[in-house]
Amino acid sequence: MPKQILKFPSGFLWGASTSAYQVEGEITNDWSEWEKSEARIKQLKKIGKNPNDYICGQACDSYNRFAEDLKCLQELGVTSYRFSIEWSRIEPEEGKFSIQGINYYRNIIKLLKENKIETFVTLWHYPVPLWLRDFGGWQSEKIEKYFCRYAEKIVTEFKNEVVFWTTMNEPDIYCGYSYLNGKFPPNKKNPLAYWRALNRMIKVHRLVYKKIKAISPEAQIGVSKHNIYFEAYRGRLVNVIFKKIADWWWNFYFLNKIKNYQDFIGLNHYRRNLINYGFNKNENKVVSDFGWELYPSSIYFVLRDLKKYHKPIYITEHGISDGQDKYRSWFIKECLKNVHLAIKQGVDVRGYSYWSLLDNFEWAAGWTQKFGLYEVDRKTFKRAVRPSSKLYAEICKNNYVEVD
Repeated sequence: MPKQILKFPSGFLWGASTSAYQVEGEITNDWSEWEKSEARIKQLKKIGKNPNDYICGQACDSYNRFAEDLKCLQELGVTSYRFSIEWSRIEPEEGKFSIQGINYYRNIIKLLKENKIETFVTLWHYPVPLWLRDFGGWQSEKIEKYFCRYAEKIVTEFKNEVVFWTTMNEPDIYCGYSYLNGKFPPNKKNPLAYWRALNRMIKVHRLVYKKIKAISPEAQIGVSKHNIYFEAYRGRLVNVIFKKIADWWWNFYFLNKIKNYQDFIGLNHYRRNLINYGFNKNENKVVSDFGWELYPSSIYFVLRDLKKYHKPIYITEHGISDGQDKYRSWFIKECLKNVHLAIKQGVDVRGYSYWSLLDNFEWAAGWTQKFGLYEVDRKTFKRAVRPSSKLYAEICKNNYVEVD
């Protein structure tokens, strides 16, 4: 049977994603201090883990090797690149902005622009500067003023070079992991703290949205929102009820609160959650190294559910941990088939960025997971192409995907 060619719309943005702390190295913030803390090391040793596998350190050394990252992007032939600006690099002390830090990102943006690669810039991707940690981080009302001041500085500096701004990455994940299950610093298990932080992020996003628009009216602003496909097994009533509650809270609460303060939706998506008289009842026939079920059609359903917002959608993160590169090519093709189906049915999807360009530091999972299109040697920092990256490069070049 001949292969089917699924053509994507003209101007569709093909990209890759990273975040500052996960790839740059040479960063001091709340996360870098926590991962080296006595309590964290003790916790890891208690469960038989090597603490060295959970310290970011030099990361991928992208701070000194962005030219190598750019070469990877050129090999892929991407037309967009999503990265984050590290707040602690820009404002290492409260109220004191680093010219060196600003110029570092200015050079990255300049190089990307010279290579006709559209920039998607995330203002905040999890860590906070130490001085802000000491004020209470997202539990402090002061963060509203400080985040707006930081955003104003960055957007003023780069308003002529950057069109697409993401205010924050996965507020739901951050709040859950930081204030409910304690896996991220500040390691709280406090529902009230979770509620405060999440709603403060909503308020901050709205404030920053208005501030960016005042500085750069043509700017396109959104969040990178982590959505899950909650599937009600066999449509049974109790499962449907659980699904509606999960969708309302996890997938739509934040987006509903900012619906008048976003120009696009950035979608981060990784898996489904099958509900069968309880959550996480997935079949797990095929799983990633993370143990996440590989279920390519789930991205179709989350895209379809976002159609109601009548906003352009850019997939800002999507990928799998697959150190042996066993499933990645298949997964990319099958998922893009489902993205194409969503577009065909009227969902306004305008771009896709694979997570991640490089194997990087995966937060609480440390160095144990390999999401990269390129491997990175932890000792030499050498980037090595994976076979799946060649497949993705063909998709980027042709603006279509071939499927069975």
